Amino acid sequence: MSVDDLAKLPILTKAEVRLNTEKMLSRGFDKALLLNAKTGGSTGKSLDLYFTEECSELRNACARRHDCWTGWRPGEPIAACWGNPKLPKGIKEKIKSSLLQPYIFLDTMHVDETSVAVFMKKWRKVKPTLLYGHAHSLYLLAQSLKQYGLCVPKPKGILSTSMMLIPSERKLIEDVFGVNVTDRYGCEEVSLIASECELHKGMHLNIEHLVIEFLREDGTAAGPGEPGKIVVTDLMNKAMPFIRYQVEDVGVPSDRACQCGRGLPLMEHVTGRVADFLVKPDGSRVAGISLIENTLTRFDGIIQMQIVQEAVDRIDLNLVLNDDFSDETASALTSYLSTVFSRQVKFRLNYVEQICPEKSGKYRFSICRV
Repeated sequence: MSVDDLAKLPILTKAEVRLNTEKMLSRGFDKALLLNAKTGGSTGKSLDLYFTEECSELRNACARRHDCWTGWRPGEPIAACWGNPKLPKGIKEKIKSSLLQPYIFLDTMHVDETSVAVFMKKWRKVKPTLLYGHAHSLYLLAQSLKQYGLCVPKPKGILSTSMMLIPSERKLIEDVFGVNVTDRYGCEEVSLIASECELHKGMHLNIEHLVIEFLREDGTAAGPGEPGKIVVTDLMNKAMPFIRYQVEDVGVPSDRACQCGRGLPLMEHVTGRVADFLVKPDGSRVAGISLIENTLTRFDGIIQMQIVQEAVDRIDLNLVLNDDFSDETASALTSYLSTVFSRQVKFRLNYVEQICPEKSGKYRFSICRV
């Protein structure tokens, strides 16, 4: 029996987990004694998860190790940009938080000049050495600091997680804070999957906890540099085993060796959610995140953009604009997108004040409902 034998087993999907949650629990475990969590449901539907306290501790230890790759050290204060943060309740929790692990939060469900100013006031008092949060939430914070002319003491590191970090957004974050961003990738179901180290030249795969596969559409293994669906087998959660679980993301494996010397294999980057690929009339697909990036760098006046594909021939563009946007830009934008998709695809431009996050606090910029 070897890891290669896993390929003989079928793929486990989110839908199957959702329909068979109780059946997935291992015999010998009392459900009442297990820890319970829910996925954020950024694709529209959440999952119920169960795991042991030992599994939770191992996952937390792994995440803490990767936190340290930013330059931060345990016990030092953390600033977090998060949707619906779990704030300490009661005197005991507040004392524990302030003494053992000081946190300050910017709730990304409510980001405006006032909330950013309050967050910065706390920052100057607490002096966090790590800034942590959703990739786009970090970008919004950096954008706000630049817009309002605010500055804070530089942290040791910045940790981006929970969603794709667009290169242009990474650049702004790093320019504003003067610190490199450490990008991390994982999911609630199996916790940390991969993380950059201090060299920022690819993401180290968490093979101590997971078996990670990259698969082509036909189910065969993707080669180095080739995008493949990410499929994981969790070696830690014995109470609710996830075996050959399709995360619904696409990643690019690598055969490079990182010069940091840690020896963990690399993934070049995460390309994006399978659900966030848009469909052309000829059946081929476009990575929504790449389209967003290309559009934002090509056209002036677009601050934020969300693509929602309601049908193969109908796409909505939700746009947050500034004064540089014009009717000519709108025409050029639809013309460009027509060359990407097809002349038969109709584009509707919706001008909005903001792109609202999901209930989890995450942002979805490419939504395919086909």
